[in-house]
Amino acid sequence: MGAVVNGNTLCVHGGLSPDLPTIDQMRLLDRKQEIPHEGPLADLMWSDPENIEAWRRNSRGAGWIFGAKVVDQFNLLNEVNLIVRAHQLVQEGYIYWFNEQLVTLWSAPNYCYRMGNKAAILGLDEHGERNFIIFDTVEESANSKHYRNLMPYFL
Repeated sequence: MGAVVNGNTLCVHGGLSPDLPTIDQMRLLDRKQEIPHEGPLADLMWSDPENIEAWRRNSRGAGWIFGAKVVDQFNLLNEVNLIVRAHQLVQEGYIYWFNEQLVTLWSAPNYCYRMGNKAAILGLDEHGERNFIIFDTVEESANSKHYRNLMPYFL
């Protein structure tokens, strides 16, 4: 459900969980299972940041909304200086949250062939320097038809 890069960057799909204040607790989760509808594993997959202080239930129906104070405390306790997450489309490819302690990355340009968004990947060097590479929609993909529209579902 996640990875630690260079000892100081946590990468997760969604976000944080109020039941997992430490990375060591994350390591103890049984990850060889379907994603449950609730609980810490679901939180790591479906939680989202927002400009609030603490925790709030997520209106998506799974995970939590978490804010600046949560990220400050988590990063301090775990000696992390950046949380990298995905799970939410970002028009410019990435967006920072909470004084650049968390970043949302989106890696699919022109998502579903209709969103017109950019995509980004993040490079981290051994000193923790961050380098974003931004991808625009390729002209051919913007004008192409989805493969499911080109052939019948059953041949």
